[in-house]
Amino acid sequence: MNGRVIGAALALATAMGIGFAPGASAAAVTTLYYSSSGAPDYLAQIDQGAANWNAAVTDVRLVKRGTGATIVFHETHSGGSYTNTNGHGRGDIYLDTSQVAEGYDPTRIAAHELGHNLGLPDHYSGPCTELMSGHGPGTACKNANPDATEAAKVQSLWVNGFAAAREESRQVVH
Repeated sequence: MNGRVIGAALALATAMGIGFAPGASAAAVTTLYYSSSGAPDYLAQIDQGAANWNAAVTDVRLVKRGTGATIVFHETHSGGSYTNTNGHGRGDIYLDTSQVAEGYDPTRIAAHELGHNLGLPDHYSGPCTELMSGHGPGTACKNANPDATEAAKVQSLWVNGFAAAREESRQVVH
């Protein structure tokens, strides 16, 4: 790929709110920006959920940002937690306070919904060790870390800057 094409791709990604880590090659690390200001009761839990993903994968980084974020958290009080996303690093995450009141772990919810923004589907029949099993294992499940299979899938999706490559329609996932 020539320099002008790479420069244009980087400019497009920057305009979309998707960046590349300093000092990394464009294909090595994609930085996605998230905002948690719309869920003020869960700031620490959202940050921990992002940190859990950052510890598990290297091809994509989640970085908190006040403005220009492509992943935005919102607090809601009914209807269940869910994500409206394209699965490519863009989406709105709705964290339901009533689920937390029922005993579901807010860090697990945040990390699970971030997983959808990274391209993973639900797997409700999975065990607590699978982050994407979501609410399936019940309120006793506090695991907020992706397992090795989930991390490997995200790595494979983001190895070439997946989010910057194309924009697809949004989908709602829980």
